[in-house]
Amino acid sequence: MTAPDDEIGMPLEGATEPVRRPRGPRRWHRLPIVLRLVLAVAVTMSLVLGAAAALVYGRVQHALDEQLNADLATYYHDLRNDLLTGRKLGGPDGSAYQVLDTHGRVIEASNLVRTDHLLAAADVTSLIHGSTVHRDIGGLLPLDPHTLRIKAQQVRLPDHRTVIAVAALRRGHRDEALRELLAQLAIATGLTLIAASYVGYRTAHAALDPVERYRRRAASLADDTSGIRLPVPDDRDDELTRLGHTLNQMLERLDAAAERERRFLADASHELRTPLSLLRAELDVALHRPRTAIELTETLRAVDTEVQRLIDLTNALLDLEQLGGTEHLSRAPVDLAELVDAVVSSHRAVAGRGHRTIHVDVAPGTVHVDAGWIRPALSNLVDNALRHGLGDIRITAVAQDGSLRLNVTDEGSGFPADFLPKAFERFARAEASRTSPGSGLGLAFVAAVAASHGGTAHAENTDRGASVTLDIPC
Repeated sequence: MTAPDDEIGMPLEGATEPVRRPRGPRRWHRLPIVLRLVLAVAVTMSLVLGAAAALVYGRVQHALDEQLNADLATYYHDLRNDLLTGRKLGGPDGSAYQVLDTHGRVIEASNLVRTDHLLAAADVTSLIHGSTVHRDIGGLLPLDPHTLRIKAQQVRLPDHRTVIAVAALRRGHRDEALRELLAQLAIATGLTLIAASYVGYRTAHAALDPVERYRRRAASLADDTSGIRLPVPDDRDDELTRLGHTLNQMLERLDAAAERERRFLADASHELRTPLSLLRAELDVALHRPRTAIELTETLRAVDTEVQRLIDLTNALLDLEQLGGTEHLSRAPVDLAELVDAVVSSHRAVAGRGHRTIHVDVAPGTVHVDAGWIRPALSNLVDNALRHGLGDIRITAVAQDGSLRLNVTDEGSGFPADFLPKAFERFARAEASRTSPGSGLGLAFVAAVAASHGGTAHAENTDRGASVTLDIPC
């Protein structure tokens, strides 16, 4: 069913029409940077040169007009004196005059303007009322040999007659000088603009050439290529050089991240392959022939163990991924003694079965941490000490000067020397512990918890045994 004609194309109530961006800025941003810089320089220089040319032209025009007005005032003064004394009217070369009655009729005029009407009817009316008229006849362009500047006033003659005296001077020299000035300014502005644009183009091209080299080198990098760096000169310290160093540092981090990813995928696939293979083997055996109820129960228990191992591994990986940033933290005041006691209580039974003791030394105080992450991290350390260490376990917790220090020490043989540098890496496991349960993510999780709080984790061997310390700002 279609809508009526008057409803077609009408927006729904509450809907807003899409905002259309102007095409001009979009096209501008599509231009190459060099071209945009050259255009910006050209436009800026055009404005600057135009303003400078206008200033020069205005100053020269003002000076020429001042001189012409002074000459015209002198000539009008002489013409007025001639009228008042009855002498023969005249003037210098390039001058002209007219004498009009109060009706605007020409009584006397020089040969140059004998047939011309220098004043309009409105000018005559204004002069009769005592005004003075200054005006130009003809313009700067197009070329006109009879351009004039006039001055007219009312004059009362000795015989009580009133006439209008009009004095005029040719503007030819003044206009020619201004036209020549305009031509010279146009040529100078054009040449300067071309030179500035060329210099701007060469400068922008030279400035952006390293960026283009970086782009070409980055484009040539294959997906599986590592160790390649951008060509950055060592004898410079400008913005582009610093950009090149920053990009090289980024490439180093990308190489390190790619290496960690490859190692992580290899370790994860190895860790996942074992429980999955065991699951497949148990199921194959169970399906190979009819099984008794007891045998099926044993098979299901074995399957359950491997499934739990997969679940633990998956949860550990998700926890590590979640700890990649601080946005998941929720710091709150927590009593330090209660925090440690909650962890130790869950492990005392396991320690008792092994005839081992967990000693706790906690300084009283309150810390601002995310207990939801600190508790499992500390629990991992205690669990590692119970499974891989020997003797009693000692836990110390001290909060002072805005920092929380948690330390877990056992009385075993300690970490293997070659294991310490990579103790907090994912899936890192000492050779002696590879036959025991675990995924190799415990210490990686502890380090991630410390890092998410802005702290650090440190593992070492002491005279008593293995020791792991967390330093966390609180």
